[in-house]
Amino acid sequence: MRATVSGGRVCAQFGRACSSLPKRAQETVSSGPDVRKFRMGLECGRVMGIESARVDQWLWSVRMTKTRSDAAAACRGGHVKVNGKAAKPATPVKVGDRVEAYLHDRERILEVAILIVKRVGAGVAVDCFIDHSPPLPEREVDVPVFQRDRGAGRPTKRDRRELDRLRGRRR
Repeated sequence: MRATVSGGRVCAQFGRACSSLPKRAQETVSSGPDVRKFRMGLECGRVMGIESARVDQWLWSVRMTKTRSDAAAACRGGHVKVNGKAAKPATPVKVGDRVEAYLHDRERILEVAILIVKRVGAGVAVDCFIDHSPPLPEREVDVPVFQRDRGAGRPTKRDRRELDRLRGRRR
């Protein structure tokens, strides 16, 4: 394989413009150990020269959690499974693995499509997994909501009666 990076900054994997590549006048790399270094260091955060990645790092990279420590905490709490088995933060994931995670009060079932270890933009992150998650439950829109002006002080007797009525309590 040959990858070329010029002043136009073209991604070696997809052949399209990439804003995260450093500016270089001209660099041509053929297959071999140099390609691995090239891809690991420069190519959009995508690491193709490796066979596996840590599950906490991958979940953070594909933007399932805000921080890597949140992903590690989810693993330690038993909320993440890889191929049906409970996962520790350092559990390796490979392309084709199924990652089941309970994050943000929602079950996510993801299949690893591309291994990445660097956090990338949301548009790129979507390409790195196949989502098999169940659809979100529909919300009830006819639920009455009691609203008060912020800073209005204590609820009046009328406000309290209305709150009780909405909560199902009768007085």
